Amino acid sequence: MRPATRDDLRPLPLDAAPRLLGGELRTVVDGDAVRLRITEVEAYHGQGTGPVSDPGSHARMGRTARNATMWGEPGHLYVYLSHGIHSCINVVCGPEGVAGGVLLRAGEVIDGADAAARRRGAALPLTAVARRDLARGPGRFGQACGLRHPRHDGIDAVTGAEWHDATAELWLSDDPVEMASGPRVGVAGIAGTDAFPWRFWIAGDPTVSPFRWGRGAQAAQFTR
Repeated sequence: MRPATRDDLRPLPLDAAPRLLGGELRTVVDGDAVRLRITEVEAYHGQGTGPVSDPGSHARMGRTARNATMWGEPGHLYVYLSHGIHSCINVVCGPEGVAGGVLLRAGEVIDGADAAARRRGAALPLTAVARRDLARGPGRFGQACGLRHPRHDGIDAVTGAEWHDATAELWLSDDPVEMASGPRVGVAGIAGTDAFPWRFWIAGDPTVSPFRWGRGAQAAQFTR
């Protein structure tokens, strides 16, 4: 394992996303440390990013107060609120000024399971299933790592600088993984079909989240 660099994350999200598999997000929030091995990711491009417009991205219509972090320096984390409840974690990728992020969809807690369980409200001691599910899905991943919107939006995972009583570090692995890819999970319309096979995961890993169609995506898939 080695710390991620800006150059690692300067490629567009679609190119950078597979590189994150098998890496780790290491956080310390309010004194509690957790290490998560990244097992599933999704790439999202912003307005004007890449050769194909991404209708599933928060930045598809341009820069806003909500998505401003996506347009910034690669290696910062875009932490947004999903359904008004869950803080979800994205690694900003691409050149500064070009919007893009890689959603950390799922992971395996390899250190700090008790802290992750407390954040998730899971009973201790953990069963095998409960441990598997600690960071299975983007909302659970965000809970387990402890980063919260809006407090930690923009935290730098390359330098590991403290930000509102938290640090985050992204580490990459040079060990190869068996990768699979397919449509993104729960994304509406054409953006959630195989027209955008921008979800990547470690094949066979039990922590990978199950696939589900987004609103109108199944119909769009079969009318293409």
